[in-house]
Amino acid sequence: MAESTNMQSPMSRLVNFMTGNKIQAALWLTRVFTVVSSFIFFIPIIGGDQMTLYNRVLLANAATSALRLHQRLPNFQFSREFFAQLFLEDSAHYLFFTLIFVMSYPVSMALIPVFLFALMHATTYTKSLLNVMGPESCQLVRNLIAKLDNQQRNILRFIACTEIFLMPMIIYLIFVGRASLLQPFLYFRFLSLRYASRRNPYCRQLFYELKSTVIHHTNSPKCPQVLRNVCSRLISFISNLAPVASA
Repeated sequence: MAESTNMQSPMSRLVNFMTGNKIQAALWLTRVFTVVSSFIFFIPIIGGDQMTLYNRVLLANAATSALRLHQRLPNFQFSREFFAQLFLEDSAHYLFFTLIFVMSYPVSMALIPVFLFALMHATTYTKSLLNVMGPESCQLVRNLIAKLDNQQRNILRFIACTEIFLMPMIIYLIFVGRASLLQPFLYFRFLSLRYASRRNPYCRQLFYELKSTVIHHTNSPKCPQVLRNVCSRLISFISNLAPVASA
C-alpha cells in the first residue's frame, strides 16, 4: 500500500489528501480566498470595486467561521447550554464580527485581524500539503512559512491590538457619519467575548499591558493632575466592564 502511494504523482496525492478530509480542504480554500481578496483590497494592483472586495473578505471569513463551528459543534441544539458553548468558540466570535461589519461603511482596519488569522491558518494546512507532495517540495514556500511561524506570537498580539483599537475607531466613525449608533454596542459585545476567550489570551494581555502603561505614565510627576484623574476614571470604568475570563 505504501509503495502504491509513493508511485502516485504529487497531484494525485494532493487530491487524495484533500478529499480525505473535505472540511479541512474547504477551510483552506476559504482562507486562501480571504488572503487573496484582502491583498487585492489593500494593494489594488488588479483593480475592482473596493466595496465588493471588502464584502468578499468578510463573507469568506463568515464561511470559514461557520465551517470551523461545524467541526467544533456538529450537533446543533436549540438550547441555552448549546448557545453558551457556542459563544465560547473563537469561530463564533468572528462570525459575529462579520455580522457587525459586513453591512456597514467599509472599515479597512476591520479586515486586518480577518486577513492575519486566515494567513496563519492557511499556512498550517499548506505545510501539510507540501509534506504530501514530498519533503523537498517548494523549499521557498517552506522557508516563508517557517518565518511566519516564528512571528506567530507577534502576529497574535498585533491582532489583539487591532481588536482593541477598533472600538475607538468605531466611535470616531459615528461622529463622521460612517457608523451607526448600534455598532459600538455590538462591537463591545464582540470585544467582551475576545477578552474572555479560552483559547486566545492575547486580548486580555494587551488590555493589562495598556492599563499598566497608562498607569506608569500618569503616575509620573510630569503628568498634569487633570489628565491623571481622567485616565484613572477611564481605567476604572473599563475595568468594571471587563467580563470574567473563561477557565
